[in-house]
Amino acid sequence: MTASLLPWMLLFPAYALLWWPAARKPGAVLLLAGLGLAAWQQWLLPPALLAFGLLLAGAALQRQGSTAIALAGHVLFIFTALALALHLLPGFRNPLVIDGVLKPGSAPLRMYLNLDKPLAAWWVLCVMTPPLLRHGWRHSLGTGLAAALGAALACLGLAWYAGAIAWAPGWPAQGWLWLVNNALLVTLAEEAFFRAYLQRQLTPRLGAAPACLLAALLFGLAHFAGGPSLMALAALAGLFYGWAYHRGGLAAAVLAHLLLNTAHFTLFSYPALA
Repeated sequence: MTASLLPWMLLFPAYALLWWPAARKPGAVLLLAGLGLAAWQQWLLPPALLAFGLLLAGAALQRQGSTAIALAGHVLFIFTALALALHLLPGFRNPLVIDGVLKPGSAPLRMYLNLDKPLAAWWVLCVMTPPLLRHGWRHSLGTGLAAALGAALACLGLAWYAGAIAWAPGWPAQGWLWLVNNALLVTLAEEAFFRAYLQRQLTPRLGAAPACLLAALLFGLAHFAGGPSLMALAALAGLFYGWAYHRGGLAAAVLAHLLLNTAHFTLFSYPALA
């Protein structure tokens, strides 16, 4: 990792510490140090203060006793999280770290180390404190593995059958950077928002199954840039992640998501056939 990417030497462990509630204060120190270093290197610019202000305002409103004010806090967070995920808020210069073809016959991949999108994970885990595990780590581990297997058979099987991907086992040179980014930033941010936040908020109102389905559909919709086929596959995968969250907590959902992505990355053309 070059000197220009040193902030992520602090940010990656900061997000890893999110998994231990007792370690979140040291994690917050690492996060602030990493963001400060990113600002010094001009990956983070002054307009990014708007995003931090919106997240803090959402947290403050959500904790008010008034139902209407708390609802306003939730709405503010949802719009802020979506804007961060779509890179619509100013002040974030996410570095491009992979730009090219990773495997023969695959489409080019452009991968960024995002500063904006993962911030929603901090908000969800620190403000909403969702269950990380259900019924112990063994149960969560088993649930995550089962969901990953089901998602891989269904989603990768359909993608292969449709000709979107082909068998191409291998580990590209950039694989470890991809894996760390996927484990600590991508899957955590997405599962924190869609499962630990949306699905969790919807479950008391709609019931477990409808909440899982709606969160999965919204997860598929979030992949609109990849076209209808990717949206459908993402929604299908979201059903497995939602089941994993319901049965095993956030850790199970993140594990299922990460294992599916890793199976795709390791065994097939990635991100798709050219």
